Amino acid sequence: MFTSSETPIIAAIVLIASGILGWGFYRARPFGKLGILAWLQSVVLMTPWLLFFGLFAAGIYINIVGILFLVVASAGLYIFLGRKLREAGQDAILKQRATERLAAQGDKDSSVIVLPELQLEPTPIPEADLSLIRGIFGIDTFFATETIPYQEGVVFKGNLRGEPEAVHNRLTKSLRERLEDKYRLFLVENTDGKPVIIILPSRTDPQRAQLAQKAFAVILFIATIATSLEVGGILQNFDLFSNPERFAEALPIALGLSVILISHEVGHWLLARRHQVKLSWPFFLPAVQIGSFGAITRFESLVPSRKALFDIALAGPAFGGITSLLLLVIGLLLSHPGSLFQLPNQFFQGSILVGSLARVVLGSALQSPVVNIHPLVVIGWLGLVITALNLMPAGQLDGGRIVQAIYGRKTAGRTTFATIVLLAIVSLGNPLAMYWAIVILFLQRDLERPSLNEISEPDDARAALCLLALFLMIATLLPLTPALAGRLGIGS
Repeated sequence: MFTSSETPIIAAIVLIASGILGWGFYRARPFGKLGILAWLQSVVLMTPWLLFFGLFAAGIYINIVGILFLVVASAGLYIFLGRKLREAGQDAILKQRATERLAAQGDKDSSVIVLPELQLEPTPIPEADLSLIRGIFGIDTFFATETIPYQEGVVFKGNLRGEPEAVHNRLTKSLRERLEDKYRLFLVENTDGKPVIIILPSRTDPQRAQLAQKAFAVILFIATIATSLEVGGILQNFDLFSNPERFAEALPIALGLSVILISHEVGHWLLARRHQVKLSWPFFLPAVQIGSFGAITRFESLVPSRKALFDIALAGPAFGGITSLLLLVIGLLLSHPGSLFQLPNQFFQGSILVGSLARVVLGSALQSPVVNIHPLVVIGWLGLVITALNLMPAGQLDGGRIVQAIYGRKTAGRTTFATIVLLAIVSLGNPLAMYWAIVILFLQRDLERPSLNEISEPDDARAALCLLALFLMIATLLPLTPALAGRLGIGS
C-alpha cells in the first residue's frame, strides 16, 4: 500500500491524466461518431505513457523492449482508427454536399451579389476599392449582409456558404486578382459565434525586425553561449569565469545544449518555410541555471491558418524534445561505473519522465547514494527541461500557441491565466518558476494574432498530438516525492 505522503503525487498524476482525457471527450462528444473516433485516437496515443507511468507507480517496471512494443502497438491502433475516421468523414462530407446542393437550388442563380448599403459612417477603405472587394462575394461562398468600419478596414457580416477553408482560399484568390497585395482577408468568428470577413490593408501586417533588434538577438545568443559554458563548468564543480584555462572541459556540454537549442529553432524554421510564414531571428534567453531557457521567436508575417500555427509551434519542441530524449537514453545506456559524472540519486527524483527512464535502464544502480552517469544524460535532461518549459500553455510560448491553434483563443486565454497563477504559487519555493512567471507576464502573455483563417480547426491527429505534448510536458516538470521515489527504487 502507498503511504499518505505518496498519495498526493499519485492522485495528481491520475487527476491530470483524467482531466486531459475528460476534456478531450467533452469536446468530442458533440461531433458524434467523428468526434468519438478522434477522441479514441488521442486515448490510444497517450495509453502507452499512461500505462508505463501507472505500472511504474505500482512498482512494476517495463524494459526498453516492452516500451517499444507499447509504442508500436499504439501506433498501429492509431493508424487503424485514422482509417475509420477518414471513412466516416467521407460519409459526412457526401451528406453535407448533398444538403448544400439542395439548398442551392432554392437560391437565385447568381454568382455575385450586391451588398446592402447599411454602414452608418464612411469606411477607412476608399470607395473604389470597397466596390471591388464587394464583388468577390457570392451566394456559394459568403453572402454578405452588412458592412461595418473596423480599425483601418471593414467587417462584412453575413452567412458562410461552404467549407471555411475552401471559401477562404477562393475569396483570398479573388481579392488578390482584383487588388493584388493591397489587402488581407481574415475569416474569423464574431462575438456571437458567427463567421465574419475582415478586410485590412496589408500595411497592418507584422513588421520585420529592425537592425537594432537583430543586434540584440546576436548579443543574447553570445550570452547564451557564455551561460552554457558556465553550466558546463558548474556541473564539473568549477567556475569557468574564474578558471578560463579549463574552457575545453566545459565545451562538450555547451555544444550539446547548443545542438538541442538549434534543433528546436530548425524545427520552427522548416515548418514556417513549408507554410510560407516568416519568422524573426530567435531571441535566446540565457540562464545560469540550465544554460538557456530557449528562445522567443516572433512571426513576421501573417499565419494562414490554425493548422499552420500548430505545425510551426509544435515543430520546435518536437525536434528539440526528440533530440533531448535520444541523448538522454543513449547517455543512460552508456553510463557505467567510472563515468564522468557522479550524481546523487536525488537527481532522478526531479522528473517523473527522467526518473522513470533511468529506473528502467539503470535498474538497481539508482539505489546507490551516488550514481555514475554519462555526460549525455545531463545534456538530455537539460534539453527536456528547456523543451517542457516552452510547452507550458501560456501566451506566445510554444505551448500557448499550440493550445490556441487547437482549442481557440478563449481557451488559450484561460490556460495562460491559470499557468501564471500556478507559477506564482510554485515560485514561493522555486526561483525558476518565478523567473518564468515574470517572462510570461511581461513578454509572452499576449496571445498570437488571429490567423487569416481562424474558423477552420486543425484535424484530429493534431489535436491528439497536442494532448500528448502537454502530457509529456507535465511528466517532465512534475517531480517524484522522496517517499514514492524510494518505493520505486530511486534512492536508498
